[in-house]
Amino acid sequence: MILTEQYQLLAQNELAQGVNMAMATESGVYADLPFVQINSLFYEYNIADDLPTVEYRNINGAYTEGTATFRKVVEKLCVLGGDSDVDVVLQKASNINDIRAIQTELKAKAVARQFEKDFFAGNGESYAIKGLDKRLAEGLAGTEVKKTFGEAEAPIEDLAVIYELMGKVKKPTHLFMSNEMYQKFILTLHKAGLDIATGTDNFGKPTEIFNKAKVVAVDESLIPAGKIYCVNLSKDGIFGITQNGIEVRDLGEVDNKPALRTRIEFACNIVTSIPKCFAVLNTNGVGRARTK
Repeated sequence: MILTEQYQLLAQNELAQGVNMAMATESGVYADLPFVQINSLFYEYNIADDLPTVEYRNINGAYTEGTATFRKVVEKLCVLGGDSDVDVVLQKASNINDIRAIQTELKAKAVARQFEKDFFAGNGESYAIKGLDKRLAEGLAGTEVKKTFGEAEAPIEDLAVIYELMGKVKKPTHLFMSNEMYQKFILTLHKAGLDIATGTDNFGKPTEIFNKAKVVAVDESLIPAGKIYCVNLSKDGIFGITQNGIEVRDLGEVDNKPALRTRIEFACNIVTSIPKCFAVLNTNGVGRARTK
């Protein structure tokens, strides 16, 4: 959910406001991920691996000293964006502003889709965001639940898998899944005689809620198949970092060709601030055991 202060952070000028709205309506992750403004190229934070030890002591006794252990993590800003050019000959047309606006909106949607794709599966290479799958594989954060889903004879068994998944996350806020997994999820609820709660978000789009978490179906091209991601999108879980939010600049006519150029840039990254900020149900390569 983009709150007023977040909207002001991400959309620094009027030109950026339309782009920001286009990105929010295109990407469920971008729309609900809270962002924090930083004034450097890097963001450092500590993750506590273990709590300090405590114990009871006898009168006149002493405690055994024990402190928490931490890992320092550094996230660098990744610059995502692109240019859109419109030939200056079109300037004579009455709808030149509309043409440039359409191109800018489409570029914004492409940025939003790339951000969403990398949020889940970005490999962190070639200046890109390191996504949840990579962070899980490196042991930085998250938990994997390796089980089947949507194949049980009794729907309560499949629901138990979802509850187990959500139990791995501290204060889960969202369930992200492909359209195919979404159909399995909804069918499981129907088989169990349950209805999913509905509502609307700040943009008037319908939303669905299960066990207090927002259920979001994602285009298959943007999320790995056979997986459900349970996440805590908040400043106490997963949040975004940005330097100046969405920057949209009208560069005017470029030197190397007769075209008007608009540039969109988004200096950003994600922070997985605690180990239990997300969990992934991975059904790939898992076969349901058969009984004779």
